[in-house]
Amino acid sequence: MINHDIKGKTALITGGAKNLGGLIARDLASHGAAAIAIHYNSDSTREDAEKTLEVVRATGAKAVAFQADLTTGAANAKLFADVIAAVGRPDIAINTVGKVLKKPIVETSEDELDDMLAVNSRAAFLFIQEAGRHLRDNGKLLTLVTSLLGAYTPFYSTYAGSKAAVEHFTRAASKEFGERGISVNAIGPGPMDTPFFYGQEAPEAVAYHKSAAALSAFSRTGLTDIEDIVPIIRCLVSDGWWMTGQTILVNGGYTTK
Repeated sequence: MINHDIKGKTALITGGAKNLGGLIARDLASHGAAAIAIHYNSDSTREDAEKTLEVVRATGAKAVAFQADLTTGAANAKLFADVIAAVGRPDIAINTVGKVLKKPIVETSEDELDDMLAVNSRAAFLFIQEAGRHLRDNGKLLTLVTSLLGAYTPFYSTYAGSKAAVEHFTRAASKEFGERGISVNAIGPGPMDTPFFYGQEAPEAVAYHKSAAALSAFSRTGLTDIEDIVPIIRCLVSDGWWMTGQTILVNGGYTTK
């Protein structure tokens, strides 16, 4: 019988310094992961990464951090090589990296389009590619997308569009990696109570989003709280391994497919 428990496993989390990524790192460590490797993108997040490492180490797990721009294949290959050298081949790989842009199509520049595709599509594909090469057999691979994949809305064309590609990457990878027992899924949270969300929204839009989910009245903020996403992720990278090739919208009834 294959052991799908988190205990003793090694996890790599991109965007793992703070917010949802940081909480995932701390949660997996608290549930017995032996080693957590976190990635962060810029110097501005280094201090947050160090704080997350301290919390992880306090659980008894090993913890390492690496900085990289993951929009190139070389950077992804180096990240996995560095992680393997530091803590061994990962059993769990979770990509939380993303970038949001709320803008009308006719006002979106080519540079903005290229940037959104690079961060949300290209980096996700390259991470999945390296995970397929380096994850241990019976590993778990997860990418964060968005509940806007189930929405009919203006202004998010480059964000939802660039995340939509990951849904297809996920399905293909689940078929290709399945012979090694690796499960591959995508999680689409609703609007989350993080700076990632508030930076794009006017006050009236924030008010709408805080009331739009079926369960909004029972949320701490009215939005999707990161604390409500983490248990779903924990399940998918452990006992929920039989779920694979899926895009799962976790949003309290904000949108559905």
